[in-house]
Amino acid sequence: MAWFAKTKADGSSKKTLGRGIFRKCDGCAATLRAEEFTSNLEVCPRCGYHYRLSGEAWIELLLDVGSWVELDTQLRASDPLGFHDSKPYTERVHSAQRKTGVNDAFMSGAGTILGRPVQFGVFMFRFMGGSMGSVVGEKITRMLERGAADRQPVILLSASGGARMQEGALSLMQMAKTVSALTRLRDARVPFVSVLLNPTTGGVAASFAFLGDINIAEPGALIGFAGPRVIEQTIRQKLPEGFQRSEFLLKHGMIDMISERGEMRANIARLLGHLESSVS
Repeated sequence: MAWFAKTKADGSSKKTLGRGIFRKCDGCAATLRAEEFTSNLEVCPRCGYHYRLSGEAWIELLLDVGSWVELDTQLRASDPLGFHDSKPYTERVHSAQRKTGVNDAFMSGAGTILGRPVQFGVFMFRFMGGSMGSVVGEKITRMLERGAADRQPVILLSASGGARMQEGALSLMQMAKTVSALTRLRDARVPFVSVLLNPTTGGVAASFAFLGDINIAEPGALIGFAGPRVIEQTIRQKLPEGFQRSEFLLKHGMIDMISERGEMRANIARLLGHLESSVS
């Protein structure tokens, strides 16, 4: 019997002592100490499988220490449609706020990368699957408008299941709204770097996520409008191996580069330098 488990006389098992100490990788099935993942930015040191990183962790990883200032924190989701499925939409939002500790599925603000001022936004996937409703669309729009007004590059990290169905057409309107703001940013000749994380799907993928001056993806990220299973059921065909993963998209020209998590900060800083010099 393993040292970390013990079976009681009635055949049931006591709580495993090793739980929380070891983790099994979803990529290569290797069992490693949990600290090997956490110390490696939630990336498997054996196979490079990238686990999801929280929005707060991305801020800490990419921005200069002490430079982050969150903005538009007062925005809250309303319920103009009075949506109700198994429970009211307002109840779902309040429950998500209590569980996640954030107000909605997007956090935006200002900071610096290697001393360069930027407008920065990141999806909070743990809040209703990173779905884009009116609050998310408004925050992204304001961030892009600040970038244009202050001539500061915009960096946006996407991780979303798409538009928030509880807000109906109002959520779909955010696609056009954000792209319009992005057009004004482009007219001002201010760089926009789009980082596509796992997953980037639905209305987010179909609007601003692919419209960066540079589109970067993490290894193995699922990126596309509909998921592979839905597509296969619709067209009744087997999709190619790795379809809609970042490596497939890079091969077919849909993204510009794939960046390992530990290299993302340096890559973004270098790209911003190139983009800014090209428009100066």
